[in-house]
Amino acid sequence: MEFIISGIQQIGIGVPDVYQAWEWYAKTLGFDVPVFDDPGTADKMLVYTGGKPHKRHAVLAVNMQGGGGLEIWQYTSRVPVKPSFKLQAGDIGIYAIKIKTKDIQNAFQKLTAEQCRILTKITDTPDGGKAFYVSDPYDNLLCIEETTLQNFMDTSSVNGGAIGVVIGVSEMGASIDFYREILGYDTILYDKSGIFSDLRTLPGGTGSFRRVLLTHHHRCGAFSRLMGPSRIELIEALDRTPEKIFEGRYWGDLGFIHLCFDITGMSKLRSLCAEKGHPFTVDSNPETADGKNGTFNMGEAAGHFSYCEDPDGTLIEFVETHKVPIIKKMGWFIDLRKRAPKKPLPDFILKALRFNRKK
Repeated sequence: MEFIISGIQQIGIGVPDVYQAWEWYAKTLGFDVPVFDDPGTADKMLVYTGGKPHKRHAVLAVNMQGGGGLEIWQYTSRVPVKPSFKLQAGDIGIYAIKIKTKDIQNAFQKLTAEQCRILTKITDTPDGGKAFYVSDPYDNLLCIEETTLQNFMDTSSVNGGAIGVVIGVSEMGASIDFYREILGYDTILYDKSGIFSDLRTLPGGTGSFRRVLLTHHHRCGAFSRLMGPSRIELIEALDRTPEKIFEGRYWGDLGFIHLCFDITGMSKLRSLCAEKGHPFTVDSNPETADGKNGTFNMGEAAGHFSYCEDPDGTLIEFVETHKVPIIKKMGWFIDLRKRAPKKPLPDFILKALRFNRKK
């Protein structure tokens, strides 16, 4: 089977209280439709959890305007750990999530009225767009970006879902190669170095940086119309040695824990990652002698997940979805293994997810 990326499925966020955090993201940013709500044990991630399985609770929620979702994730068998230092622009790892909006003035006014912690004014981005930064209640940075991207559905939210991330890197060339060769981000929208006005009021934002914004050509697959196009901004600090955001901590601790892509063709992807020097470090369903993979139950959903690392150790997750609930109360599930992998699901099926909306 050919390897296909449908888009950014979700960004993982480690939080101290999963339902409290989801309440904030649902009410404030419209991530109010759950795909799964799954308490359980993380027993496949031992390489990143001190060699021991840990209980956890995860909710995957999406915004029906389209874009990637959020996997809101809480340890329930240990107290999650925050970084030992104050994060600064250019620190290594996932630094911020990019959230789309069609009306940045309205988004700024709404988030200000809700007494969110606004970190920057609306400023020009290096590609001539408009954006501002806000913090969630757990000190995670969100970059609200104005975009002309078409909404998958119109909703009452002033913003849509995730259209990308900002990732701190240590060596730009190696990182560009990784995101281009494995993840298909083959188009450079800008490559600029210097001091940037849109970062100036962020911690460490007055420094000198190289910033590269990457995007991709057409995506396909079951969820491609809901997830839509995305961008990866790589940022390299030029005048200081940055810290590693997850140094000395576990996957699942507080902060942005991974960037996840919805894919098909896990075996092909496994070979590609190994060939490019970024082999899977976690694989939920290792290939058997007959060349087949099983399925892994994730509460109401099922599939196959794996992880690799970018050149700086930032965790990239891949999920091949096998079964997903559409309308849970009706018991309506879709088995994607019975569908042509490049074919998008019909809009009416994806739009039916709204009937699961959090009240």
